[in-house]
Amino acid sequence: MTDYAIQMMVSLYRADRMESGALLNTQVLADRVHLETPTASKVMKLLCQQQLVQSIRGAHGGYLLVRSGEQISVADIIAAIEGPIAMTECSIEDNLCGQQSVCGLSANWRRISEAVAEALSGVSLADMAGPVDPRKIPNLHIQTLTQ
Repeated sequence: MTDYAIQMMVSLYRADRMESGALLNTQVLADRVHLETPTASKVMKLLCQQQLVQSIRGAHGGYLLVRSGEQISVADIIAAIEGPIAMTECSIEDNLCGQQSVCGLSANWRRISEAVAEALSGVSLADMAGPVDPRKIPNLHIQTLTQ
């Protein structure tokens, strides 16, 4: 669902960029993302509830972004669909996990979850809609295993 939400948000962003204030209805969004209309409707309802998009009723109604694509992060979209960004239950709140008393990893899981959330917050909807900027890709140093 989150992937669909990001794709539909990118469609809304691109429509707005091409024609300021353009509305896209659920059927158009579903077609653009190759989804069934009920699934697109469900996703858009969640995005509306989290105030990322606004629904305009009427014969020529549809959806539009509430904020600019530069002000909406991938983290915002994920949180709208999935809830708080967390790698484990204990990353969200204490005492949600039955293993917490014997595990001892919750502090590290929180650090990881915060790092992931921060990275996702640093990627905007506008970034997702545009070409990849190589300057924004972190250098990954992958060590190869040798025998």
